[in-house]
This record gives sequence, structure tokens and C-alpha cells, in this order.
Amino acid sequence: MDRNTIIGFVLLAGLLFAYLFISTKNTHELEAKKKVVEDSIARVELAKKRAEAAADTTHTLTVASADSGFNSATAVAEQLVTVENELVKVVLTSKGGIPKTVELKKYNSFQNQPVKLVDGDKDVISYAVNANNAGKQTTDLYFKPGQVTKAADGSQTVSFVVNGGNGEVITHQYTLKPGSYFIDFNIGLQGADKLLSQNSFNLLWQSQLVQQEKDLDYEKQQSQLCFVQDGDFDYHNIHSTDIKKFEKPISWLSAKQHFFNTAIIAKNNFDGGQVDWAAPTSDTVKELSLVKANFNTKVAPGPTANIQLQLYYGPNDYKILRNSGVKKMDKIINLGQSLYAFVRPINQYIIMPVFDFFKGFVASYGVVILLLTLFIRLLTSPLVYSSYLSGAKMKALRPEIDVIRKKHGDDQQQFGMEQMKLFREAGVNPLGGCIPALLQIPIFFALYSFFNSNIALRGESFLWAKDLSVYDTIISFGVKIPLLGDHISLFTLLAVITSFLISLYGMSNTPDQNNPALKYMPYIFPFMLLFIFNKLPSALTWYYTVSNVITLILQFVIQNYIINHEKILAKLEENRKKPKSKSKWQERMEQMQETQKRVQDMQQKNKGK
Repeated sequence: MDRNTIIGFVLLAGLLFAYLFISTKNTHELEAKKKVVEDSIARVELAKKRAEAAADTTHTLTVASADSGFNSATAVAEQLVTVENELVKVVLTSKGGIPKTVELKKYNSFQNQPVKLVDGDKDVISYAVNANNAGKQTTDLYFKPGQVTKAADGSQTVSFVVNGGNGEVITHQYTLKPGSYFIDFNIGLQGADKLLSQNSFNLLWQSQLVQQEKDLDYEKQQSQLCFVQDGDFDYHNIHSTDIKKFEKPISWLSAKQHFFNTAIIAKNNFDGGQVDWAAPTSDTVKELSLVKANFNTKVAPGPTANIQLQLYYGPNDYKILRNSGVKKMDKIINLGQSLYAFVRPINQYIIMPVFDFFKGFVASYGVVILLLTLFIRLLTSPLVYSSYLSGAKMKALRPEIDVIRKKHGDDQQQFGMEQMKLFREAGVNPLGGCIPALLQIPIFFALYSFFNSNIALRGESFLWAKDLSVYDTIISFGVKIPLLGDHISLFTLLAVITSFLISLYGMSNTPDQNNPALKYMPYIFPFMLLFIFNKLPSALTWYYTVSNVITLILQFVIQNYIINHEKILAKLEENRKKPKSKSKWQERMEQMQETQKRVQDMQQKNKGK
């Protein structure tokens, strides 16, 4: 491991730290913007109180007043209707004609209870209508549910209807297909010209994200607001409080947590709107964020209107979202975002297919990760060999470099010129050990994103790790230690130890460095990994451990059985005898060094005068 190789690993460490910092940093909480749609929320709370006061002992539509039209739909008993398939159970309420609870059948929370993505009065779908010369929210109205009907393909459909006094009819129709997490939600308005002011449809969609995973802080860091605006995908982290305005058409909006998301899709786009999100004020609250979105769109003038929507309550599964038919919804899965979007194709076309291939015939995900690691190391082995070969060449030239350093002392300009001349004569590329290491950076970043977002690892055990999607724990402190957390991960310790062994082996094959930073970085870096990796998924730290073990084996085999140091010396001597031609880069570098040398000599003369 020569100086250039060490520089490569230093750059790798710097980029790694930057990536982890950008992808996991906690932003400062902004001032809460809590006055968004206050009137709408107040009406929702009022409807809640009315519903609690009403008797819930019957499942028939009982009118509590003698008024006609919409007034008769504001004081009745709540009725519940259930539609479900093998994946999801949706309980719909006549109070507003919206989902009351949504339960995922194949996933459990960290408390070993079924994951519920809708469960409470903070999950709202509502819009304003003109009713009896007054504005009302549909959550103030009690709809009359129909019977659940089943189609030949197994789809279940149910409609909720409320009638006004002047022929207005509001219909909420839901359709759930077998084997799907998507629910078709169609809003039909008869008498739309009376129900809507200036043909404007304004929808309130609110979603409460609650804790589903073991590590609340880490789940908050992974939570995002994802959307497609004017055909372009974008996202915002929502572990703080902020607001976003939409001035272009919105296709869909998703409130995403680590492994699940709730989304609303407009089949014909919303014209615009805004969304705000608020983080809980206390760390003891098992909530991630409250997302409130207001969408607006114009409907065609006339007595009828039909707004076609779709709801998604399900896992952040790449294949499900990729095959959903909803444009760019697969980008909810963080396989590389923002500055690191360039690694997404690596995940899509290399990492994921290979992972799925091994998963097809290996039951243990820990073994699948081991096989994936072996594949990646085999793929990058030419780069590794090139790096070690370059290191061996630099090591062979080290005695001559030391002679040049002693000859010129502190004159770094002259030392650099003589060193470049030596490299050119011997046919050695000084960046040969650095470039292969840098080329492996995208692969590491791709794997970090892949393991961090892969729901297939959730709940899968391996060795002592109970869940590969979160950190494993060998020691629990009971209290949080700054930077480290409240535990020690054994896979992290193994990754740190093997990294330290790699550093020791590399330093044993590298002459002493004059630069203290380069000299001690190989020792400092493994220590820093302890604080970086301790909270990361055990799948990633297991991969890193396996990769390090392979590196140690490769170092030993290549250095002792593949690279012939005598042949390298002979080759360098042979290169010295060949006629040399300078590349343009070498010419510019030498010209720059000569110019700097002349400037330095002139400065020294001036000082002497």
C-alpha cells in the first residue's frame, strides 16, 4: 500500500463520511406552520365529537333529525364495511366515506403486531362541498354504504352514497383487486355545479406516520415525502417541520417511512396545491411525522363530475411499485438519490438481479449476501490486482525515492520533478494504486443504498442477528452514548477489527510516511467505522465484514504467490532502457513544476538581497 493508495482510501473515507452525513443527518426543526387548513381540521374534529356522541349499537342508517338533504347526514350512527384480499384489510367508515383502518396482513411491526398504515382520526380524506347554502367538509357527512360486490376476477367493490336536498348526490366508490395493495377510489358528484364553487375541487389528504421499526430515530431519518410534479420525481426528508407548495401538476404524493408508504394518486393529475409536515415535539412520541396535503383541480363545467383517484397502502417493494403502472413510483425506493443518483443503475441492473438470482435457490439471506459479496469481489478483482501491482512497483522504487528525498531535503519542488522523472523512466503510473480504489466507491455506495432499502431483509435472521434490516446487538447500555448509541453491534465490531487488520497488513508493506496524516489514517479510519456502522443494518456490516476477510486473503495470496517482485524489478529496469516519450499531461506537469521552481529561486534571491 503506497502513498497514492492511501490517498485513494482517504478520499474514499471522505466521500463515505459525506454520503452518510448527507443521507442521515438530522436537520434543525423549522418553526411549525400549523395554520394550514385550520377550518378543515376544525370541522373534522367537530365531526369526531358528533360521532362519539352518537349511538353505535346499530348498523342501519338512523336519521336523528327531521331535516332533509345533507342535514340528515350529519347526525347518524357510524357504519363500517370491510374489503380485503390476501395482502391487505381495509375497514371503511360511513363517516366521511373514507378508510378508517388499513392493516397489512404479511408484515408485523417491531411490537409483533400487524402493520397498520391507517389507524385513527389523523388519517383523513376530505373535500369541501356546498350543502344547504353552507360549506361542509365531507368528513362532516355520514354516507350510506352499499353492499360489497365481487366481480368475476375477484375484485371487491363497495359504494358510499349521500344525498342532498336538491338532487345532489355524492358517491365514493372503492375497488380492491386480488393480490394488490392499490385501491381504486372514484368520487362521483351529481349536481357538481351546485356542490362545487367555480368548478373547483379542493381535496385534503392527511397521513399520520407512526413507528413500525425497532430504531425510531433511524426510521425518522429514512422518512420522506415523495412526489411527481410536472413529470419529475422529487422528495423531501420529513423528520423536521416544513412546507412545500406545488405550482405545477401533481401526479401522486407519498408519505414514506423506512419500509412502508401511504400514497394518493390522481389519474388525471391535480392542478396544484401544497403540503406541510410536522415532526413530533417529543422524542418519546412513537410518531414520525404528520403529513397534510391540500390539492386543487378544476372539473369540467356541468351537472356531473368524476374524480378518479387511487390509494396505495403497502410496502416499499421495488418490484411492486415498478410494475404498478404509476409513473416513477419505483423511485420511492432509495437505490441512489440526489448526489448519489449515479449508483441507481448499478443497483437496478447489477446488484438487484444478482441478489435475486442467489435468493432463488438459497434460503438464508445471510448466505445470499455472502455470495453477492463474492460475486462483487470477483467482478472487481482486476482492479484489486492492478492496485496491488502498482503498489508493488512503487515499493520497488521506494529506495530510489528515498535517495531523491534525502538529496533535496525540504525542496519539495525539485523533489517532485525528480520523482516524476523517475516514474517516467521506470514506466510507473503514480496514480495506479489510487484509481482502482476510487473506481470501487460507486459499488460501495450502491450497496449501502441497496441494503438500507431492501424490505426483503426485514425480519430475516442470520447467526446472532434477529433482523438483517436493523443493527444487531451484543451489548445494550440502557442509555444513549453520544455518537455510539445505546448498544454495540457485533457485526460492526467484526467489520472494525478486519478493517484494522487490513491497515496493519498494508502498513507492514509500506515504508514510513513523512506525512503524519497519511501515516496514522489507516489506524484512525477503522476506529471511526465503529461510530459510523454501529447503527446501520446488520446486512451492510455483515457484507463489509465478508468483504474485508476476502481482502485480507487476496492481499496475502497476491503479494506472496501471484506478484513476482524480482520480475517487477527486471521489468522496471527494462523500461528504463526504452526510449521515452512524454505525454501531454507529463509535459504540462513538468512545465508547471519548472515554473514554480523558477519562482521559488527568484523569491530566495530577493530575500538574500
